Amino acid sequence: MKIAVSGKGGVGKTTLSAFLARWFADHGKSVLAIDADPDANLGHALGVADAGSITPISQMKQLIAERTESVPGGFGGFFKMNPKVDDLPEKIAVPCGPGVRLMVMGGVKKGGTGCVCPESVLLKNLVHHLILRRDEVVVMDMEAGIEHLGRGTSRAVNALIIVVEPGRRSIETALKVKDLAADIGIGNVYVVGNKIRNDRDSAFLRHNLDGFEFLGFIPYDESLIEADCAGVFADRIGENTRKALEAIAEDLSRRHQLSG
Repeated sequence: MKIAVSGKGGVGKTTLSAFLARWFADHGKSVLAIDADPDANLGHALGVADAGSITPISQMKQLIAERTESVPGGFGGFFKMNPKVDDLPEKIAVPCGPGVRLMVMGGVKKGGTGCVCPESVLLKNLVHHLILRRDEVVVMDMEAGIEHLGRGTSRAVNALIIVVEPGRRSIETALKVKDLAADIGIGNVYVVGNKIRNDRDSAFLRHNLDGFEFLGFIPYDESLIEADCAGVFADRIGENTRKALEAIAEDLSRRHQLSG
């Protein structure tokens, strides 16, 4: 199963990604967690003590040069468009608990017309391999633009989850992500409401995101914020929060027939 999680910054998509990764691992699945957001925080959310020291793949200049046959730090020139990437998960992924390994993709600086460079080529081919070839659960913590996904990989993404909070900017981001998903052919787009204080908040989201499929709602929980600040996995959460997160994971698993 391949899951992409997106949403406006600060809505809780990284927390949800970490929980899903741990939940599927606890249910007997081999999980590859992918931090595809340039503001890499998934390692902290998974409880990796030295997550800040993990070098993103986009910054591994020597590796990129070797695989794409390019000159490190060079501009222009020729480079390989189909570099070997199938061995990278085993070589680079960092263990972060039983059944879960983490890869940090990093971002690629690009100008107004985009970037066709060795870094972007390697990342694109790696995402292609992870989604199309890996026989395991892949959970990708995306940025709002879902730029790592393309037409060649989109149909193999089983679920795109957009995390939203009660607020106009979050809703606007969700609408944009849904349009982007439609453009590249992602069929299963779901919404998870987070930081829900009361029934009015959930009703507000349902009203403004009419036509979206909701997997569930996560209550506002100070312990989630505290875990994020401390850089640890959010395991000390309220009972209602835990039940809501488990229900979301179970619903997702049931929809895609991924039993434990």
